[in-house]
This record gives sequence, structure tokens and C-alpha cells, in this order.
Amino acid sequence: MALAELAREVARTGDPQAVDYVFGGAGTEDTMRANEEAFRRWRIVPRMLRDVGERDLSVSVLGTALPAPLALAPIGVQTIVHPDGELATARAAAAVGLPMTVSTMSAFPLEEVAAAAPGPKWFQLYWPTNRDLAASFISRAEAAGFQAIVVTLDTFLPGWKPRDLQRGWQPFLQGVGIANYFSDPVFRSLLDAPPEEDPQTAIGTFVGVFTNPRLTWEDLEFLRSRTELPIALKGILHPEDARLAREHGMDAVVVSNHGGRQVDGAIATLNALPAVVDAVGGELQVLLDSGVRSGADAVKALALGADAVLIGRPYVWGLAAGGETGVLAVLRGLLAELDLTIGLSGHAAPGQLGSGLLVRDGAA
Repeated sequence: MALAELAREVARTGDPQAVDYVFGGAGTEDTMRANEEAFRRWRIVPRMLRDVGERDLSVSVLGTALPAPLALAPIGVQTIVHPDGELATARAAAAVGLPMTVSTMSAFPLEEVAAAAPGPKWFQLYWPTNRDLAASFISRAEAAGFQAIVVTLDTFLPGWKPRDLQRGWQPFLQGVGIANYFSDPVFRSLLDAPPEEDPQTAIGTFVGVFTNPRLTWEDLEFLRSRTELPIALKGILHPEDARLAREHGMDAVVVSNHGGRQVDGAIATLNALPAVVDAVGGELQVLLDSGVRSGADAVKALALGADAVLIGRPYVWGLAAGGETGVLAVLRGLLAELDLTIGLSGHAAPGQLGSGLLVRDGAA
């Protein structure tokens, strides 16, 4: 099933609350549309007779050897679309050797998700107000075998999401997606009673520590001091922020607008990518997410300088439609299309791609 058709089927048959949560964006959802439209404005100009009989898509990203420059973006509360949630996604990702970026807001503790994913894996950190809790999350991720930390920066305040507001539904307030908090020793030490005995008080405590709008660049020194794992900052759109990430000892940036879920009217990630690459390319690795819907989209991002691309909503559509099997089908399809598009464009490896592969629509 084509991804667009899969999305329509999930939207038609899924639980309306979950559908709005997964498909929804900030405000008028202009940023969501802009993300996808940005890919349509670039066209691939294939080259011929280039000997692409043998292709090698393998790369190293965040110190992790990958079979292709693809990874799974962090998405929380996956049990709202399928009861196996992150466990099914982890198994599918491991089956094809791609890293799953496990969200702080997973519906299962990170240790359980890691056990289900014997392959490469990264941990996404929402930096809480409590530093000891942040350090605990990082320590747990290291102990569970995660190979990198991806810090999401753009959610220090919740975005204005009319679909969720209209329904008055927030899974976290139902206790879904906060398993990492409920299982954390530092978080539990903040409570008078265990979450199992008093879940509502525990949820209230979570609300109080989840977001931290007072963070500054100077706080990264603490983060860097807590781990030797590679650290990527996710949510970078401005080239000056990319330079600041480099100056503060980070290893990578993820050009992302949270899939259009935070700032309505924000720049599309593909449009932001070239300036970020110019600012730090070669010194930091640059990844991209938001709006990637095909292997061809991934090729365009790679040609504009991304070292790898993160896939988000499409694998959740697969999860909703068929659990682990559905995720696996989506990932295998994307990998196959990426391989074919690279080959058909006249290249044998991601490192051969460059901006000369592309023209703006109407310019050829």
C-alpha cells in the first residue's frame, strides 16, 4: 500500500482522538503543509551510464554504523494507535538495522524498549526542570545500551494544537506515555506515594517537571558533563543556533520543526537545511526530519547536505495499520525506494549525492 493511501486508511479507521493527535499540527497546520511542499519544489535530475550495479548505502551517524542514512524519529505514546506501541516499532527497526529514537514519552520504560530492539538505538531526552531527573534518564539510557542522546529543544512550551484542544484530550494526563517517569528512581523520590498507589498525584508532579522554558545554551555544559555518548540537538532551524551547538560541544544537530506541531508558520525543514549545513557542515553532523514521506524525499535531503534523515509519522501509520508487521513494511518500502532512487539518479552511495543532483521546480 502506498504511504499516502496508508495515511488515508488510518485516518478513516483509527480512533478519532488518536488520529487527531498523530495527524494534527500547530495552529492552521501551515507548517505541516509547508514541510511536504518544500520537498515537491525540488526535482531530481538523473545522470546516465554511471555504473550503479553495486550500491552501498551504509553510513556512520552519531557514532552508529547504519545500513542506510535513515533512522526512526522519536514519537511518544505509541500505544494510542496500537497496544504493542514502541515495543512493536523497536522490533521492526531492529529487523532492518535502523536506529529507533526512543522518546522520553514512550508508553513503556526505556529499558523494555531497549530489550525489544537488539539493533542500534538512540534515546530522545525532553529536558525536565529537575537536573537530577535529566541525569537519571541519561544514566538509564547508557545502562540500557543506547548509543546516542537526542535532545529535543523545541517543546519547552506546548504548541497551540486546535485538534487536541477541541477534543480536550491529552494522553499524558491519562497516564499514557509517562512510563519513564513513573519508573525513574529520582522521579519516584519526589512523590509521597508510589505512582501505583496515587497515579493522579504522580501525573500532577510530572506536569510540574516536564517542560523547562528557562534552559539556555549554558545549560548544555551540564548535559555534556553527564555523558560521553554523542549528543544531537533536535529542533535547530537557524544557522546561528547550529553554530552555537558546535561551540557548546555538541556532536550533531537535527533540522526539525517537530513535524509542524509547535510553531505555526515556521520555516519548512528542507528550506532551513542548506543554511544549517553551510554553518556547520563538516564540523557537526546534520540530520533532518519533518515532512519526509518517501525515499525520494530522503534523497533530496541528502543531496542538500543532510547526513541522515529521520522518518516520523509514516512508521506510526504502519504501526496503526498492522503493528510490528506494518512498521516493517513501511521501513522496508522506504529503504527500497531510497536505494532505487539513488541508483536511478546515477549514484552508488549517499556520499556521492550533492546539490547538483537537484533543480528547483520549473528551473530545468
